[in-house]
Amino acid sequence: MNPRNLLPVVGLVLSIATLHAQTVTGTVTDAGEPIIGATISAGTTGTVSDVDGSYSLDLRAAGTYTLTASYIGYATQEREFTLVDGQTVEWNVSLESGATNLEELIVVGSRTAPRSSTTSPLPIDVFKSEELNSTGQATFDKALQYRVPSFNTVQTPVNDATSLLDPYEIRNMGPSRTLILINGKRKNMSSLLYTQTSPGRGETGADISAIPTDAIKRVEILRDGASAQYGSDAIAGVMNIVLKDDAEDGSVTLRTGITTEGDGEQLGIALNNGTAIGESGFINYTIDLSKIGQANRPGTVDAAGEAGDFGASIEDVQSFLNRYPDAGNINGSPETTASKFVVNFGSDVSANTNFYGNAAYVYKKVNSFANYRTPYWRTLADFPYLADFFPNGPNGEYIGYVPTFEGNLNDYNGTIGFLTQKDGWIADVSFTTGGNEQTYTVSNSHNRNMTLNPDGTFKYRENSPITFDPGGTRFSHNVGNIDVTRRLSDKVGIAFGSEFRNENFTVIEGELASYEDGGADSFAGNDPRNSGKFNRFNFGGYADAAIDFTDDFLVNATVRLENYSDFGNAFVYKVSSRYKFSEDRVTIRGSFSTGFKAPTLHQIYTQKAQYSFVPGQGIQVGGLVSNVSREARLLGLPALDPERSTNFTVGVGLRPNSDLSVTLDYYNIKVEDRIILSTEIGATDAGNTPLDALLADNNLSDLSFFVNGLDTRTSGVDFVANYRGLRFNERSLVVNLSGNYTIQNERIGAIKNPEIVAGAGQSVANPTQEALFFTSRPKYKAILGLDYDWEQFGVSVNNTLFGPTEFRQQGLSSGLYTEFETKVVTDLSLFYRVTDKFTLQANANNIFNVLPEWNFKSESAAGDALLNDAAALRNQSNLITFNQRYSQMTYDGFHFSQLGTILTFSASLRF
Repeated sequence: MNPRNLLPVVGLVLSIATLHAQTVTGTVTDAGEPIIGATISAGTTGTVSDVDGSYSLDLRAAGTYTLTASYIGYATQEREFTLVDGQTVEWNVSLESGATNLEELIVVGSRTAPRSSTTSPLPIDVFKSEELNSTGQATFDKALQYRVPSFNTVQTPVNDATSLLDPYEIRNMGPSRTLILINGKRKNMSSLLYTQTSPGRGETGADISAIPTDAIKRVEILRDGASAQYGSDAIAGVMNIVLKDDAEDGSVTLRTGITTEGDGEQLGIALNNGTAIGESGFINYTIDLSKIGQANRPGTVDAAGEAGDFGASIEDVQSFLNRYPDAGNINGSPETTASKFVVNFGSDVSANTNFYGNAAYVYKKVNSFANYRTPYWRTLADFPYLADFFPNGPNGEYIGYVPTFEGNLNDYNGTIGFLTQKDGWIADVSFTTGGNEQTYTVSNSHNRNMTLNPDGTFKYRENSPITFDPGGTRFSHNVGNIDVTRRLSDKVGIAFGSEFRNENFTVIEGELASYEDGGADSFAGNDPRNSGKFNRFNFGGYADAAIDFTDDFLVNATVRLENYSDFGNAFVYKVSSRYKFSEDRVTIRGSFSTGFKAPTLHQIYTQKAQYSFVPGQGIQVGGLVSNVSREARLLGLPALDPERSTNFTVGVGLRPNSDLSVTLDYYNIKVEDRIILSTEIGATDAGNTPLDALLADNNLSDLSFFVNGLDTRTSGVDFVANYRGLRFNERSLVVNLSGNYTIQNERIGAIKNPEIVAGAGQSVANPTQEALFFTSRPKYKAILGLDYDWEQFGVSVNNTLFGPTEFRQQGLSSGLYTEFETKVVTDLSLFYRVTDKFTLQANANNIFNVLPEWNFKSESAAGDALLNDAAALRNQSNLITFNQRYSQMTYDGFHFSQLGTILTFSASLRF
């Protein structure tokens, strides 16, 4: 609760102090309709309008005040009042829609002095925290999935460390090409490198799931390349998360939920509160504690496929599956416990200088499982010491075991800075630090090579342990920024600045048994020879100018130069413009920019043994080779270069009246030298190449590595429309329709194979890899939302259309591919405002229990023949689902949640 309410004596003092308070009351409306949640403030004292648009603001002392009324999407209004002791005055505010508070959009779009989204030459989405919380989703990234058509993320099945944070992307460009900012400052990347066969393979991104939605004031998403403004990683766009800065009000929210299958239980509590610091400062903090239970969605395993894969008798396999039809497999979503802490603060240190800062810390623990080791996969004769730990069959017999994977994530970030204004110049100086560490524990497993010798002695002096410390990874950065802006006139604004960034990546070594001779079964540890600390720094500078040639015609230009300690210089630029006409009802806008993305330290230095499922071969161990390793030199692998991009956007915005707004934007992104993690490259038929020798010497089935392997082009359209002209009982039904359609997302030109790979007749990108890059996200996605409020009640219906996705899974016969069908997921949200302070919310997400469904598709005569052969098709299905363990989603992925209907309930108390 608010500290002023903790002690009765404090409450008594405050009640006496406000006995003769000065009060401003009134209503906030738009065209006669109440605006709920508008902010009315005087300095650090403020309040928000209630469900009928009314407000009441108490001021501490008599005097002159400048009151501000604001709401996102509306022009801010100000009025000055001089109040005597005990006076009450009325101020009824009618806000004008279609304009955005210039102080709200503080970073995205341009580095010059802020301007509104309606006058920006770039497409910008703005979402308030209330819109995110109304989704009923457990985490911030999943809330965005059902609010932003071009944003996609999904949980992946049994992908080890990937369970700690799911890959996400904007415009099908991968997680590493969207820059994440907190209050306008760069957030640290995760230490996790996605190496499994899942969307986002070969990349890393910031852990946005770690950000509590209750700490968020709003989210700004710039859907355009912005490397010139913000540096590397902004090829697809920028997401700026603005933290709450309320100095007075607070809230506590209790959340709970469960799937209709009776699993995936949710329980969480979040506290957000603020208080004033002195006369001009504030501090706002959030504590969020949550736990989500495991949800399991296994399939019914096929006995014939199992017998073929493991060389076991069909009788033994069938006997086991008769008792355990899912072969003991656990896949779906893991158990996750999280503690999140965020603080945002600021204060004036002089008439012209403001000190600000924020900090966050997140701890997350995830418990998940590897594939179940059945008794015909890992036999008792091979591993007699496991019998003591798994006598869990119906008659006490050995029935196999399931390795567990426990991940511990620690993520932190913080910023301090000063914002100074003098003679029209605005200078922003800041320091940002951040880091992410992930460490793992593997239990219920063993090192398969620590076995009995023929004479009955153990190969090593002691048995293999059954719990392992495989190590982990750590990433951190320190960032210094200086940004200077000035409006030279009402027509010209300029900005310039610089950034220094130091990055550190650490591969934490595992214990001996976790990596020696193949390591822990299911997840090998980090070998000390592949571990270590790696560092680089870069320095960048930019200059930006915006010119209003007329009130309607704007041109904005930015140039940037970066210097990296490990690969040299990068020069990029951007030009954008917009033209308004027909009394600002129509806006035409466009931009052209160049961009770059530096190879991450993860991509340069990661080297490890990697366990993965190979269709038809079961679990195999391969090797990921670092580009700066001895093995890379033996193979002649080139050093990584930065990606280069060109980005073209053109769009139109329409506002024919105050009830309707429409934007339509076309984008075209070309990426040259795109960095990819190669496919697993195995031995040649001849067996006489350096690659063959390297595989044999290291007892590996295959190798993979990073390479600038592709040139790609991604194009599409974004559509956003809002209408609130349908009125019932003097209340508006608000209709929101938005969508994204991918026109082109494909490789252009030949694959750039290193000489040794091309000479062996192999390729770094096979059809499976290209499917992950280009077709594993929906071809199109649309969101139709309907919102209606009346008095204390509110209802929201959200329909999300997930278009088809295509996969070409490893092992599929030529001529076949799989397609996930187009589906509509409907979410229902009900609100009941018990009082102006207490709200109840119930959500039924995916109310119709819609699940992903996939089918085989043919692309040749050979594929047609397979579609007509039931037995052959069953074999193909077994290949890509691990004999039906992943029948609902396949092993490689799917396009929305496989958990079905999820029911959630929350109670929120404002104070």
